[in-house]
Amino acid sequence: MMDRPKDGPLALLLLLLGHMISALEVPLDPKLLEELPQPPTITHQSPKDYIVDPRENIVIHCEAKGKPHPSFSWTRNGMHFDIDKDPKVLMRPGSGTLVMDISGGERSEAYEGIYQCSAHNELGTAVSNSIVIRQSRSPLWSKERISPIIAQKGQSLILHCRPPAGLPPPIIFWMDNNFQRLPQSRRVSQALNGDLYFSNVQPEDSRSDYICYARFPHTQTIQQKQPISVRVLDNKPAEERAPVFMVPSESVSSKMVLRGEVLEMECVADGLPTPAVSWVKRNSEIPSGRASFLNFNKTLRIMDVSEADAGEYRCFAKNRHGSVHHSIRVTVNAAPYWISAPRNLVLAPKEMGIITCRAAGHPKPSIRWLVNGLPIEDAPKDPSRRVEEDTLIFSEVQTGSSAVYQCNASNLYGYLLSNAFVNILAEPPRVLTLPNIIYQVIRNKPALLECVVFGSPVPTITWFKDSRSSMLEGNAYVFHENGALEIHMSQPSNSGKYTCVARNNLGISENHVYLEVKEPTRILRPPEYQVVQRNRDVVFECKAKHDPSLVPTMTWLKDDRELPDDERFRVDSDRLTITDVTESDAGTYTCIMNTTLDQDSASAQLTVVEAPPTPTVIYEQPGVPTDLELTDPGARSVQLTWTPGDEHNSPIKKFLIQYEDALHQSGVWHNLTEVPGTKTTAHLKLSPYVHYSFRVLALNDVGFSHPSMPSRQFRTSPAAPDENPTEVKGHGTEHNNLVITWKPLTPLQANGPGLQYKVMWRQLDMEKDWTSVSVANVSKFVVSGTPTFVPYEVMVQALNDYGPGPKPSAVIGYSGEDFPSAAPGNVRILVLNSTLAEVHWSPVSLESVRGRLQGYKVHYSRERSLHRHNSHQGKQRTEIFSPNKTSGMLPDLLPYSVYSLRVTAFNGRGEGPSSVPQRFEMPEGVPGTPSFFKVSAIDLDSLTLEWGPPHERNGRLSGYTFKYQTVNSKNDLGLLEELDLPSNQSSFTLHNLSHSTRYKFYISARTQRGSGPTLTEEAVTILDRAMVSPQVDIATQGWFIGLMSAIALLILILLIICFIKRNKGGKYPVKEKEDAHGDPEIQPMKEDDLTFGEYSDEDHKPLKGSRTPSSGTVKRDGSDDSLVDSGDTQFNEDGSFIGQYSGRSDRDATHDSSEPPSPVNAMNSIV
Repeated sequence: MMDRPKDGPLALLLLLLGHMISALEVPLDPKLLEELPQPPTITHQSPKDYIVDPRENIVIHCEAKGKPHPSFSWTRNGMHFDIDKDPKVLMRPGSGTLVMDISGGERSEAYEGIYQCSAHNELGTAVSNSIVIRQSRSPLWSKERISPIIAQKGQSLILHCRPPAGLPPPIIFWMDNNFQRLPQSRRVSQALNGDLYFSNVQPEDSRSDYICYARFPHTQTIQQKQPISVRVLDNKPAEERAPVFMVPSESVSSKMVLRGEVLEMECVADGLPTPAVSWVKRNSEIPSGRASFLNFNKTLRIMDVSEADAGEYRCFAKNRHGSVHHSIRVTVNAAPYWISAPRNLVLAPKEMGIITCRAAGHPKPSIRWLVNGLPIEDAPKDPSRRVEEDTLIFSEVQTGSSAVYQCNASNLYGYLLSNAFVNILAEPPRVLTLPNIIYQVIRNKPALLECVVFGSPVPTITWFKDSRSSMLEGNAYVFHENGALEIHMSQPSNSGKYTCVARNNLGISENHVYLEVKEPTRILRPPEYQVVQRNRDVVFECKAKHDPSLVPTMTWLKDDRELPDDERFRVDSDRLTITDVTESDAGTYTCIMNTTLDQDSASAQLTVVEAPPTPTVIYEQPGVPTDLELTDPGARSVQLTWTPGDEHNSPIKKFLIQYEDALHQSGVWHNLTEVPGTKTTAHLKLSPYVHYSFRVLALNDVGFSHPSMPSRQFRTSPAAPDENPTEVKGHGTEHNNLVITWKPLTPLQANGPGLQYKVMWRQLDMEKDWTSVSVANVSKFVVSGTPTFVPYEVMVQALNDYGPGPKPSAVIGYSGEDFPSAAPGNVRILVLNSTLAEVHWSPVSLESVRGRLQGYKVHYSRERSLHRHNSHQGKQRTEIFSPNKTSGMLPDLLPYSVYSLRVTAFNGRGEGPSSVPQRFEMPEGVPGTPSFFKVSAIDLDSLTLEWGPPHERNGRLSGYTFKYQTVNSKNDLGLLEELDLPSNQSSFTLHNLSHSTRYKFYISARTQRGSGPTLTEEAVTILDRAMVSPQVDIATQGWFIGLMSAIALLILILLIICFIKRNKGGKYPVKEKEDAHGDPEIQPMKEDDLTFGEYSDEDHKPLKGSRTPSSGTVKRDGSDDSLVDSGDTQFNEDGSFIGQYSGRSDRDATHDSSEPPSPVNAMNSIV
């Protein structure tokens, strides 16, 4: 049960009314917002205290929105401010912003005062804060004559600065004549009032240029005091002394500071030696996160002061002669701050609603209500309105009673002013969810079908499936307040068409969406544990199934990271192969099967071991440990001993001890601890309320052994939880809720029966008391009715039947974001070229974001082309820009087109309203290539070409550029001729061309921006007019192909003959010498001998000392040994003779040969 303070009947009524009106909100749909009337809302205004630079024009901001667009008026010092009477005062068009032009020498003091802006339309009046305009001032230092200061060594000294009072106050610093800062230390330092304090002076302090400077930040001017001269006398020993405070002078002082401001306290002491200063807070600690010690510990600064910082602070000054302390009593007051600022209210006629205005402060703020800028007691009476202190209650509201209400919360230290309108609307239902959306979900997963509606009164929503015959109801469905339909466990039978129907007393609207339930992705054959020897290959298989309509992707990871970039890793559709495995490949490999809706994964371990040194050594997993025994039982501990099994040629590296919890998870074994392989005993630390059984596994380089037999059961007693849930977070899913989530404790962490969670929360710096609720068997809790996007402190504590867990620590979370309430303004488009534009906008105000601004979206689409024949609309495109951007580029636009554009801001909840749509035109660009280009007619001295206009004209075609030139047999290009043709021409005939000549043609279209890409074509004028018809490509005729093949074969044969003759013989010089000598051993070649060369060998025997030719034989005539008997005869590597026949060079032999000397020459001779 929630721990809440008891509220009275009024609070109960307000809570009830809050629930009644919570569903009626105006969705941030731009089209809808354009149609609905809306009272004015202030969107931007100048700060309450506005100090202006006297050298610049005064600009007082006041921006507002509403429908109709509001008009603006101003008051000054409580009286109507007629801007028409002062020609120097202008109001910006469409805005309430005032500009006072003082460039002509007017004094800005004349415009000082208290200003307030009002924005009016027919539905009400919104007012701004009271804006106090003051001119910044930087007065001159008063003239004074400063006498030199003479001090004895060791004395204390104060150099007074006393700067002139400026607006805002100046920043003080001390420098010398060379504009160098004077060194400061624990002994010499500057106080908060700007004076320079010496705890004790030393001779080195003597100088004549102690100068105090005052910098006035608003005007950036610096003024200086007259230099101060200090002379330190060192004519007698300095007497040491105990510390005495110079600042503050009394023993006790007090200080008041406002909540949220900066608290600064200082203590400066004299003494010799120089005292050390320290600080404490009585009965409490100084806040470490917000406190800092400055000026050598003499100043204590606390940022963002809260009520907890009130109390007594003490500063201590100490040296070896004694110590002294000073007490500062700090009180913290507070200007008003919001607990719950009033929010806009939209009601239908006859409905009820409330506006609350809750503020805190010290002293407590008083609440004053206004309506349309007038005190509510002076406004026309409205019987439907009642004021209850900080709450306005509306009942039975009537059409026409829309108004803007102001809440003013004030006390001695300031005020808050907030506008909230009441808008009375009567609107029939509208379904804002896009029609025919297809939702896809995995079987057994929840499905959420949206039905966002608007209407006034709030429409009721009903859902139907497939037909309107029966309304959906029952426990299988959850109907959310925002109209969404949730199905907890989606099944194939839930697939189909769903219709949501919205009704109120003004009408009915409906929308259709579709649900498709898909089969889950599952890994059927996961990868298995592998042990592989180094330099071997390994294969992991991973087979999965998925819904056939979804596209799967398989991903492999190693140790939860991407696979190494190594070609040894090969990924196929259902397997991973690693070749030539190394030690670095060992690890955990995971296959992940992904679809667009879900995924499944499985992992396996790869262990790499050394290859066995000899085949006789066999490495195996260790033997099973045995003889488990439990000794030395304690409340949360026990001693376990065992006997290890056989190592199997691989030393045991470690033992893994696992446990089974028979009370909570019987049959499931968990890892408990590991011990080195040299130990056989372990002292086990246990958790309460567990029925333990233990087993042991041994590990060597090959892998784990089989588990041992379980030990006897050991039971621990229950106890309170030792820990609290982790991962505690607070976030919002709706604009008015806070979802608190945590990671629940495991049964092992529960420590006992009856586990529950105490969930606690309170608004940060707003609420002192914690609100709490106890829940069980869940890991989240939703807090409803929260303000939008405010910080909360959140805690979750575990407790069971034996008591609570430790005190939890608080975490900070934020309630839900709401859609941004304002659109970016001042949208401007700058067209840079025919395909690129730049868009600029003004950022939305921080207040209108209502969350964390994530950026801006620019939605743009092509509405039409500027061509009459082409009005094709383009798809909407979106560019996203970071939140600090106020401009961006729109690339890849189509030339000569009309685009529309709108800009939105978005946060974590979604997009805000769109800016007013802007249209812009893209200029002409260069056209695309002509659609076709061909030769349509060929003659002896003329060619006719045809072409088509480009598909992408990108502007108005101004004509075509036609070029041509000749191409000779060496592909050299001739003189380029160019013609300009009109845009309506699609063919052209060239006359007086050379016959039987190849021409190359070019054509490109052009617009006013230039010529587009060029198309080319080639053609040959004919040799004879008879060849014109029919036009046949000779290269495709059968007789031509056969003729060319025969010629190629003949050339190949001749080349081979020439090559063989050159390498093997023929009538080369050796043969001529043999003929000349008339060797009787050599017989002439027979005419009918068809062998190439002079010799044949019927037995196919190679010559002595020769290499076998490439044909494998050397042929000769009837003599078997005409050359063999010649002892001095040798052969070259190509078979030619050397020795007595080596007198002629190869060059001579080449000249005497009657055959062509090379295949190239042979080819030339044939040609």
